[in-house]
Amino acid sequence: MQSSESNPEAGAGNNNSRLILLLIAGLPVTMILAATWLWFFVVRGDLDIVGALGTANRGSLVQPPRQLAETGLLTRTGEEFEFFGEEPQWTFVVANPGNRCDSDCEHLLYLTRQIHLALGKEYNRVRRFYLGDTPLAETRLAVERLSDDHPLAEDFPSYMAQEHGKLLPLQGSSANLQALFPERAEAPDTWYLVDPAGWIMMSYDDSVSYKDVIADLKFLLKNSSN
Repeated sequence: MQSSESNPEAGAGNNNSRLILLLIAGLPVTMILAATWLWFFVVRGDLDIVGALGTANRGSLVQPPRQLAETGLLTRTGEEFEFFGEEPQWTFVVANPGNRCDSDCEHLLYLTRQIHLALGKEYNRVRRFYLGDTPLAETRLAVERLSDDHPLAEDFPSYMAQEHGKLLPLQGSSANLQALFPERAEAPDTWYLVDPAGWIMMSYDDSVSYKDVIADLKFLLKNSSN
């Protein structure tokens, strides 16, 4: 039998095998060290992973999410609204502080209705809220034409009944609306997505296309048990 010293090819083969084993054994250690190094810089704020890699969603994540379900919303009759029904649902929210529904408000009501309808078989997994701080009867419809070119209603309650019968109008305090929907101060064309647990977790405005919103929603609904 030849030794590895007398058989150079056998010695080289043994060395290669040892090298492969060392590499395999060292991979977990290397990965742990790399992860530790990466996490160190993330915690220090020197590295923005989300910003560097991007996110799958097209809307803007609300960070941290804000709780809508526990803010004491009222129905049109003044009763406290029970957010959690028999079946959990995702919720579109059009927030409109003030005593008028202007072109931004009317367009968002129209847009969210069309997106809701476009969900097709997933329609019943989503609902829509209009959230204001003024009763509907005291809110003025301040537009000259509707986004769908339907005839103008004589007042805001009639408009809501005529165009948005499936939408639920709710009322909250001015302070709560400002705290829950601060993005509207700079972008009045903003509307929100609330998850089934009552967390406001995404916002959208006119910079996000209709198709991109649909893509977001279908992804969320597909990967959600609710």
